[in-house]
Amino acid sequence: MTQASAAPKDDRQRYGRHDREIIALAVPAFGALVAEPLFVMADSAIVGHLGTAQLAGLGVASGLLTTAVSVFVFLAYATTAAVARRVGADDLSAAIRQGMDGIWLALLLGAAVIAVVLPTAPALVEMFGASDAAAGYAITYLRISSLGIPAMLVVLAATGVLRGLQNTRTPLYVAIGGFVANGVLNVGLVYGADLGIAGSAWGTVVAQCGMAAVYLFVVVRGARRHGASLRPDAAGIRACAQAGVPLLVRTLSLRAILMIATAVAARIGDAEVAAHQIILALWSFLAFALDAIAIAGQAIIARYLGANDAEGARAVCRRMVQWGIASGVALGLLVVLARPLFIPLFTSDAAVQDTALPALIVVALAQPICGIVYVLDGVLMGAGDGRYLAWAMLLTLAAFTPAALLVPTLGGGLTTLWAAMTLMMTVRMLTLWLRSRSGRWIVTGATR
Repeated sequence: MTQASAAPKDDRQRYGRHDREIIALAVPAFGALVAEPLFVMADSAIVGHLGTAQLAGLGVASGLLTTAVSVFVFLAYATTAAVARRVGADDLSAAIRQGMDGIWLALLLGAAVIAVVLPTAPALVEMFGASDAAAGYAITYLRISSLGIPAMLVVLAATGVLRGLQNTRTPLYVAIGGFVANGVLNVGLVYGADLGIAGSAWGTVVAQCGMAAVYLFVVVRGARRHGASLRPDAAGIRACAQAGVPLLVRTLSLRAILMIATAVAARIGDAEVAAHQIILALWSFLAFALDAIAIAGQAIIARYLGANDAEGARAVCRRMVQWGIASGVALGLLVVLARPLFIPLFTSDAAVQDTALPALIVVALAQPICGIVYVLDGVLMGAGDGRYLAWAMLLTLAAFTPAALLVPTLGGGLTTLWAAMTLMMTVRMLTLWLRSRSGRWIVTGATR
């Protein structure tokens, strides 16, 4: 066999190995990601039968809770990268020790959030504009559910531990079990025990605590097997917090972009903001599929860097970008084909449908860009390049804000707003692509 013919075969073998790794991690991760929002959907379906005021109260409270928890998603991201690096360095004891530091940080942050939410619940509900009829229900749900926030944050950190250990199947099983338990508990407590919306809140708290307990059992068992300490380590917890700060800035910047987009849609008109919410729901669902690949990227890239394999990390990055583009094209085509069927599922209002349909074309065209963004975001997170991600997202926010605010001023509609959203993703793509091309993210070793 000549060298020329051997090279393509070697490339195919290498790509095949990378593809198997990506699929093995991404598919279960996607299932776990999809299971998470089903908690809120199940609560909404059960509480909705109590009355409109109760459902409205749940909507306000769950929005506040989702925001509070999503702000700390860095617990999963930073822990994944740190643990996977140590796995790559073949030091499982240190990997699990690092994961325990993340879990202790989650408990501390959870306690702090409870201390803030319990006394300020009425003010927070009022800030979100709940009606007088819904406010009482929202306060009840928020106060009870806030007791489950430490468990929710432990779930985030422990999920990061298992992802770093190249295990995304256990989080999938736990998410499915938690969803089932949440549904059963909600029905039993809301209707069987006649606790109303308080029963829904307690059901969610118990389900989240159960999920956290399962995760802790798995992590503690691994710690004992590999001789890792379970005690809190102040230096390790502080290092986890420091690694999380740039990712917190990134997350807050992204949340600000979504809030600005919704505010602009509301200024355009009622039909536009209604259509915007429908499209945003679809956008979020598509993001789950692409984020699953990014999660695989975090775990795999960090492992290669921990093993001092810079060339392997570059090769995986290139292959994952190809996956991102292909997935984006496939999702874009799916949006185009399904859009006449998708919109009527959410509304029968002809004005809302007419407004949403052309904007969905823009969303479809943006999906290959989104695919690249999510993959490179995961690659840089896996590399522990959080500081660059923070600055890049701040730059993206600075570029998007004036473009979005000009939409109603210049007489643009929802399609124009989503063109501005595509511009935002394009800016993200360029900043991430330039960083990936520079190679400055490649820092090998058990720690960055």
